[in-house]
Amino acid sequence: MTLRARLTVTFLGVVLGPVLLAAVFVGITATELARDRADDRLAAAASAVRAELGARCDRLESAATAAALLAAEGRAPVVAAGATSIVVVDASGAVTAVAGPPAPAAWADCAAGGGGVGGGAPGVGGVTAFGVRVERRDQAGTLLGYAQATAPVDDALLQALAAAGGVSVRVGGAGSTGLNRHLEPGDGQPLDLLISTAPTSLNRLYALLGLVVAAAAVVALAAAWWLARSTTRPLADLAHAAERVAAGDLNTRVLHVGPDEIGRLGDTFNRMTQEMRGYVRALTASRDQLRNHLALLGDTLSGTHDVARILHVTLHSARSATGAQAGVVLLLDPATGMLVAQCAVGAVPGSPALAGLRLAPGEGLLGMVADNGVPACGRFPDPRSSPAEPRGTTFVAVPVAVPEPVTPMEEAMTEPHRGVLALYDRVGPDGFDETDVSTLTTFAAQAAIALDNVRLHEEAQRLSLTDPLTGLFNYRYLRESLRRELERAARFGRTLAVVALDLDHFKDVNDTYGHAVGDLVLVEIGRRIRAVTREVDVAFRRGGEEFVVLLPETDTAGGSALARRLATEVRGTPVRARDHMINVTVSIGVAVYPEHGATGPAVLEAADIALYAAKAAGRDACRTADARRPPGLAIPARRPEVPVGDPAVPVTGVSRGVQPAQRVLGG
Repeated sequence: MTLRARLTVTFLGVVLGPVLLAAVFVGITATELARDRADDRLAAAASAVRAELGARCDRLESAATAAALLAAEGRAPVVAAGATSIVVVDASGAVTAVAGPPAPAAWADCAAGGGGVGGGAPGVGGVTAFGVRVERRDQAGTLLGYAQATAPVDDALLQALAAAGGVSVRVGGAGSTGLNRHLEPGDGQPLDLLISTAPTSLNRLYALLGLVVAAAAVVALAAAWWLARSTTRPLADLAHAAERVAAGDLNTRVLHVGPDEIGRLGDTFNRMTQEMRGYVRALTASRDQLRNHLALLGDTLSGTHDVARILHVTLHSARSATGAQAGVVLLLDPATGMLVAQCAVGAVPGSPALAGLRLAPGEGLLGMVADNGVPACGRFPDPRSSPAEPRGTTFVAVPVAVPEPVTPMEEAMTEPHRGVLALYDRVGPDGFDETDVSTLTTFAAQAAIALDNVRLHEEAQRLSLTDPLTGLFNYRYLRESLRRELERAARFGRTLAVVALDLDHFKDVNDTYGHAVGDLVLVEIGRRIRAVTREVDVAFRRGGEEFVVLLPETDTAGGSALARRLATEVRGTPVRARDHMINVTVSIGVAVYPEHGATGPAVLEAADIALYAAKAAGRDACRTADARRPPGLAIPARRPEVPVGDPAVPVTGVSRGVQPAQRVLGG
C-alpha cells in the first residue's frame, strides 16, 4: 500500500468513524424513544378505555336500579340513557316487564368482572352486550326478583372507546400490525379488549442521518484526497530525484520547494546534489592529475627506505587516482604463511575493518589474485569472494610481487613474496575499468621495486654487521655495541660483563674432519650460545673459533654463572656433524666493567687474559679476570679477524639483545 493510500485510509477512518458511530447512536436512541412513547400512549389509552367502560357500567347500574324501583311501585320500566334493554324478572325467573328490545342471550356483567350471564362467556365472540343486574327485595329483605339493564357491544361502542383512548379498540381479537396491549376483564371492565397504536415513523430521521453521513463522507474523501496529494506528491518527486541521483545524474533538482518541512528537505537535497557535483569534478581533476604524475611518484618511492611510508604513499595515490573510497595492501607473512594487511585506508560499509584483514593464499578474491598473479575487477556480489573479505559495491585488485628478505646462509635468489593491492567502492555510478587496472598495476610494480630496494638496503646493512656462517653479530658490531653498552653502563652507574670463549683444539677438528665439518661445529656452538644467553644479552663471533657475549647490567657473579652454563652446554652434548659425533669444550674468560677496566678495549682485553688463563689451566675451564696479570702468562698473538665486507653503518640506541636470524645447516 502506498503512502498516499495509507494517509487516505487513515484520514477517512479518523473522520468518518466518529460520524458513523454518532449516526448509529442517534438511530438507536430515536428508536428506543419512539418505543417508550408508544408504551406511554398505550398505558394512557388503557386507563381511558377502562374509565369509559366504567362510566357506561355506572349508567347501566343506575338504569337497572330505576327499573327495580318502578317495578316495586307496579309501574313499567323505561329505557334510560346508556341502556338499550331493560328486563325485570321475579324470584322464579319469570320475566315480568321488558323495556326496549329483548336482552341478548349472552352478555357480560359489569359487577361480576365480565362473568357471563345467559350462557355467554367473557372474552368470547358470542358476547354481544354488557350490562348490570340489580336485586329487588322487600322491606323484610326477602328476594323478590331482579332488574337488569344491558347495552350492545357494537361498532359505536368500540369507536367511543377508541375516541376516549386515542387508539384502536377490538373485542377479543389477537394480533395487530402495530404496538398493542391486552385489557383483560376486571372490576368495572367487563369486556376482553385489545388496544393498539401505530408505531412512530422514523423514516425521515433515518433519511436525514443517511444524508448527513453521505455528506460527511464526500467532504472527508475530498479532504483526504487533497491532504494525501499535497503531502505525498513532494515526497514522490523527492524520491524520484533521489533515484536519479543514485543512478548517477547529479544534475537532478527538486522543483517544487515549499516553506514546510518537506520543502526544506527538498532544498537540502538540491544543495547536496550541487555539492556532490563539485566533489565529482574535483575527484575527476585529481585523478587526471595523478595519472600524469605516475613517473614522479615512481621516483619518490624509489628514494625512500621506509616500508610503511612506501605502502602508505602507494595506497593513497592509488585511491586518489581511481576515486576509490577504501583500499588495503596485503603482503605474505613468511612466519605464518598468511596474507596480512600492512596498510589500509577508508572503510567498506557493513564489512570488518580493513586493517585487521588476514587471508590464506588462494582464499577469496584477494588470495586468488595474490596466488595466481592475475588482476581482478568487477562488482559485488562475486562468487569468488570469501566471507572474511570486505563486500562493497565495486572492487579492483592487482598483485604485488616483492622479493623475500635473505637470511644468513640462505640462497640469495628465492621465490618472490605474494601480495595484493585492492581498492573498493569507486565514487560515482561507474565501476572500476581496465584503465584503473592498468594504473594500479603500475602503482603495484613501482611499490614492488621500492620494497625490493628497501630489502636490499636492509640486507646489505645486516650483512655488514653479522657473521654469515653462524648468524651472530660480527667483530665490527662488537666494537660498536661494546662502546654503546659501556656508555650506558657509565651513565646509569651499572655493570657490564664481557664473556670471551674459545673452542679447545678446534684446529684438530678441522684437520681431522675437514673444514666443512668444522663450519658445522661453529654453527652449532653459535646456536647453543643463543640458547643459554638472555634476550638482553648480545652474542658475537669474534673470528675463527672465538666468541664474545656482552651481558648488560651483570656483575662478576652473574658473568661467571653464565660462563659455567656455557661450558656445561657445550661439554654436555657432542656435536653431530654429518655422520660424526664430536666432543667439544670451550675455555672461557670473564671480565666486568668497571671492576676490570674503565674502557671497552680494557674490559675486552681483561676477558682475553682470563680466557688464556683458562687455557693455561688445562682448557675446558672458566676464569674471571684479575686486576693483576698472572706472572709468566704469555698472551699469544691474535690471528686476523674474519673479513666481513664494507664498514658497518653505526647503529644508535640501547641494545635489546636481538640476534640476527640464522639458518642451521644439516648433515
